[in-house]
Amino acid sequence: MALGAGRSVDLLAEQIRAFEPVVVAVSGPAEADRLAELLAAEPPLSMPEILHGESGLVFVAAESGAGTVVSAAVGSLGFVPTYRALQRGKRVALANKETLVVAGELMTDAAKTSGGELLPVDSEHNALHQCMRGERLDEVRRLVLTASGGPFRETPLESLRTVTRDQALNHPTWRMGDKITIDSATLMNKGLEVIEAHWLFGFGAEAIDIVVHPQSIVHSMVEFVDGSIIAQMGVTDMRHAIQYALTYPDRLLSPCGRLDLTTMAKLEFFPPDVERFPCVRLAYEALREGGTAPAVLNGANEAAVAAFLAGHIEFPGIARLVEDALSAYGGGAADSIEAVLAADAFGRERVDRITGLTGLQKTSR
Repeated sequence: MALGAGRSVDLLAEQIRAFEPVVVAVSGPAEADRLAELLAAEPPLSMPEILHGESGLVFVAAESGAGTVVSAAVGSLGFVPTYRALQRGKRVALANKETLVVAGELMTDAAKTSGGELLPVDSEHNALHQCMRGERLDEVRRLVLTASGGPFRETPLESLRTVTRDQALNHPTWRMGDKITIDSATLMNKGLEVIEAHWLFGFGAEAIDIVVHPQSIVHSMVEFVDGSIIAQMGVTDMRHAIQYALTYPDRLLSPCGRLDLTTMAKLEFFPPDVERFPCVRLAYEALREGGTAPAVLNGANEAAVAAFLAGHIEFPGIARLVEDALSAYGGGAADSIEAVLAADAFGRERVDRITGLTGLQKTSR
């Protein structure tokens, strides 16, 4: 067993004592030193080799001997390790949507060439995978991703300018990391999921829809050509999707609670408000443009979210900065690691340059 943990060193130390991996990787030398100190203070039964940096994560994902790799690093950090794992023919349980957004063509081509496998851990794509088990893809009319709508589904548009960091991080349904939670508040997460669904299941933008479902009971749906709709429902517990990906094709008893339909007063579905959530429109535009445009979208979004979390721009400024980066980009083919990473970097650098040179508050008027 091998583990990679970025900067979550304290939790990694606990996991090492519990699971005794042979090798672990963290983000940098400082984290590696900190981990060594923690393990020296309370040694595990077996001391692992400690690696760091991208090369360490690549080794954990592709060279450690693991047959199944759970890719859950936030943002573009997980891109190269996931790619190398797929090149080695691994089964990848993918919880990092940005990987397919940035380099979906490269990832899926690598899996096809090596015999590797991509299984989605995102609850929505995991639900779509379950809905299409045993079905013929040529009988599918459309995929329907559900969205909770986040904390600002009914907030007046003029009030979004005054949204605080804490308000944006107060998700009504899920407890997630900061970046993912902000993406949920802007609905960029749903836009990224549209792009991810395209690469996972092979459907175009016109066959992938979003509906806002505040109760978060229906995790996604598939509509077939005869008008039938199959929906995957369950409690809001990510352990279900994780277990499904790790044990597929088997279904095992789950530690999650069971859904009691008799307690459901109502299930509501609404179209997304693209005026309130322009990030949805931007993601569809990037998917339709193709090439490295989705990588620019991802990079710009990560930089803009970081600027908002740091208090440098207002909430609507996230979408404006992303749109600016997409408009400024000249386009390009997503035919190499270097190309997609350069596009991702373009988006980040464009946002950083604007917020750094023009006054961060001014970018989000």
